[in-house]
Amino acid sequence: MARGLRDIKRQIKSIQSTKQITKAMEMVAAAKLRRAQEKATAALPYSEKLKEVVGSIAAGTQGISHPMLEKRSVKKTGYLVITSDRGLAGASNSNILRKVSGIIAERHQSKDEYCIFVIGRKGRDYFRRRGLPVVEELTDLSDSPTFADIKSVANAAVVQYEKAEIDELYICYNKFVNALTQDPEVTQLLPMENIGGDAIAASYEYEPSAEGVLEILLPKYAETLIFSAMLNAKASELGAKMTAMGAATKNASKLIGDLTLTYNRARQAAITQEISEIVAGADAQ
Repeated sequence: MARGLRDIKRQIKSIQSTKQITKAMEMVAAAKLRRAQEKATAALPYSEKLKEVVGSIAAGTQGISHPMLEKRSVKKTGYLVITSDRGLAGASNSNILRKVSGIIAERHQSKDEYCIFVIGRKGRDYFRRRGLPVVEELTDLSDSPTFADIKSVANAAVVQYEKAEIDELYICYNKFVNALTQDPEVTQLLPMENIGGDAIAASYEYEPSAEGVLEILLPKYAETLIFSAMLNAKASELGAKMTAMGAATKNASKLIGDLTLTYNRARQAAITQEISEIVAGADAQ
């Protein structure tokens, strides 16, 4: 019995140590989440203004043509998938990876029909294990990524589209709703169809020409959308991590309570048995 009590006590101490870790991770994720939300919100005005300018040029220039605005026959599709580098974030990574895998299985019969650009170690390892065509990867990002951090993979995806190596590009990430909810999102990034459909043509003069300005702005706009999705995905990751660690902390507290109750009952039973043995011995004398 004494050995059993020691085992229970040791288990309680172990769970208490784990609880301290999960609680600390929950608090760190909450602090980082607030900063990630602020950063994602701060990036919106720039992307919105860039969209306004691009839309204005497209709407105000007759006969303007650019590969990023025109739909073409699809021979090969690119998927830019954003995941995290580390786990302990609930089902955040598995949800988006499962959705992308389902779309690929549904749309494509051969690996020659698509390619994958992946951000995050979890996504890279997932696709590598299944032998899927990963053409560009980026890992080991900080919790506060900058545009320079993701420019290489964003530029690679956009350049491949411009060179007609892929005919459409989808961006796949977890869209942040709140700390408890992150929705797997797969949206078409290229071609940018009807980008100037609702825009009002502004009276600007462009140098050297509207087409020349659009040639520069459209790739930057596409890269900006990728960066904005990256910030959104990072907020989703931290929100999922905060929620997962909060649930782990609550489960640890419940388990400690159950084990403490078991320990007290076993201890009380041992004391009762000892008293009974003493009384029985005294009666025998």
